[in-house]
Amino acid sequence: MKFILKSLGTLPVRRFLSTVPKPLNPVQEAALEERCILVDQNDRECGYASKRDCHRLVNGQIPLHRAFSVFLFNTKDELLLQQRSSTKITFPDHYTNSCCSHPLYEIENERNDLEGAKSAACRRLIFELGIPKDQCHPKDLQYITRIRYMSEGDGTWGEHEIDYIFILHKDVTLDPNPDEVNTALYIPKTKIYTFLKNLNHPITPWFNLIVQNELTNWWENLRSLEKVMNHKKIITY
Repeated sequence: MKFILKSLGTLPVRRFLSTVPKPLNPVQEAALEERCILVDQNDRECGYASKRDCHRLVNGQIPLHRAFSVFLFNTKDELLLQQRSSTKITFPDHYTNSCCSHPLYEIENERNDLEGAKSAACRRLIFELGIPKDQCHPKDLQYITRIRYMSEGDGTWGEHEIDYIFILHKDVTLDPNPDEVNTALYIPKTKIYTFLKNLNHPITPWFNLIVQNELTNWWENLRSLEKVMNHKKIITY
């Protein structure tokens, strides 16, 4: 763990900031009208707001909303990373974990806390990474914990989320959606530090936090995930 903390600590701050392409991509702009689930600090649902309103800074504030992050490992125990599309409005071109997005208020079964987050995760794994439906089921997702964090991003678009963390440990077929993903590649644990240190692009703030604080422990316990599960406490950064 010290190895990653020390190494990522040398990365310049600018690499965790977002730059927004202008004009906004019409497909991505349309997605801003989707409705995220607003929650309180204890992850209790308290309404909804558009994705636009949940990611745009207003007087330094962003509404707290529910999200998920999937860490997909193949049977060689390699982690799938993706580089977000350059047309993404939040954190374009940033490298991040395998898949991350939000349960949606307008999809009724996605409002069901944990099971809703699992359903949303499968929906996005299929949409972003092109994983066939028969290879992605909610029961395949191992729920690890929830994290709460906020990032001001580029000063216009940012994040403030309670993020459900899932691990998917299986071999799948990939056909990434170019509207969402520029690059997808598997990285072994022995090379993650070198890979992140030598990137010519930023990494997302939530992925940075997880790499610094949690990822090594999860990776070392892929075959005994019960050792790292924390279902009671929301980890706050």
